[in-house]
Amino acid sequence: MKRLLAFFKWFLISSVGFILILYIFDVDYLLRAVKTIYLKGHTTAFLEDYKEFPNRTIQKGTAQPWAVSKAYNSVPATDKLTTTHKNLQTVAFLIIKNDSIWHESYFDGYTNTSKSNSFSIAKSIVSAALGKAIMQGKIKSLDQKVTDFFPKLKGKFAKEVTVGDLSSMASGLSWDEKYYSPFSIVTRAYFDDQLKEVILGLSIKDKPGQEFRYLSGATQLLAMCIEKATGEYLSNYVSEHFWKPMGAENEALWQLDEANTGIEKAYCCIASTARDFARFGKLYKQNGVWNGKQILPRSFVEKSLQPRFSDSPEYGYGWWLHQINGKRVFYMRGHLGQFVIVLPEDDVIIVRLGHLKGKQTTTDPHSNDLYVYVEEALKMINKKK
Repeated sequence: MKRLLAFFKWFLISSVGFILILYIFDVDYLLRAVKTIYLKGHTTAFLEDYKEFPNRTIQKGTAQPWAVSKAYNSVPATDKLTTTHKNLQTVAFLIIKNDSIWHESYFDGYTNTSKSNSFSIAKSIVSAALGKAIMQGKIKSLDQKVTDFFPKLKGKFAKEVTVGDLSSMASGLSWDEKYYSPFSIVTRAYFDDQLKEVILGLSIKDKPGQEFRYLSGATQLLAMCIEKATGEYLSNYVSEHFWKPMGAENEALWQLDEANTGIEKAYCCIASTARDFARFGKLYKQNGVWNGKQILPRSFVEKSLQPRFSDSPEYGYGWWLHQINGKRVFYMRGHLGQFVIVLPEDDVIIVRLGHLKGKQTTTDPHSNDLYVYVEEALKMINKKK
């Protein structure tokens, strides 16, 4: 009994000491990380972790369900695609041809109404919100300075960075994109309950507008500018100008840093469905037009889908860009292999959501599963022909 009491006393003192150390070294956000991620057996964020955080609802309006093709699910997935789904733990795979659902598969208990974390798919949505704010005149242009919204922004080049630099990942921000390190800034941003202070504590240390460097913090700062410019929470703004007019079938949830008055984790973390994520692919495929109405400027969409830097042809403004087998491809992507892929020449949209991402090398900015989803989907479509 004495040994047991001694153990509990040691455990209590050690636990209190550990927590004090976290606070002293300003890494107390790790307590939230341990509770929401690590104790659940994960080493990074996961598809349903939105249930562990406060959220703000992206309200839907009148639903505009996707048309369903007469050939719906008439062609089975190829062997290679089936193997990839199994190996990378796909939960949703959707092929939309000519604006009709042509193929749809769900796994691991997911359905067409199941929500899943978008991860960085959200970056493309934030960029769309920027385009809308410019269209409304609430943000002057891509060249408007970030210091117009945050005059105390830190760093040698703080007065030079523009909202366009943030959208195109040319911010010069002091940030590291290490998803699996518990001590990285991206991990702090994910779990800290004072996200705005975290972002404004960073600096613009490099000259902006010079080169592509993918930094999630740039999107978060961009979202903060949009919120300032519009006077609205980002979720509400996206709801009014995209979710409702585009007829999303389901409400979505956007993770917050803290309940009620917190800000959205804008660089990630919209919980929605494959069908509703696909709507942004259709919007950009149609140059910003939805049901005959221009809800995003055509010029903004076209600029978004062109590389800003010739030596970084893989990225525009909030969208990834590529050519696969001679076909133009632009897409949204997220941390664990979330994709909304558009092939405008074929009038095809592909959505893939899942637990694991394919291999990515230092010589190719596009992961190898992207090629599988595009090539195998086209094989399926061409087989039907």
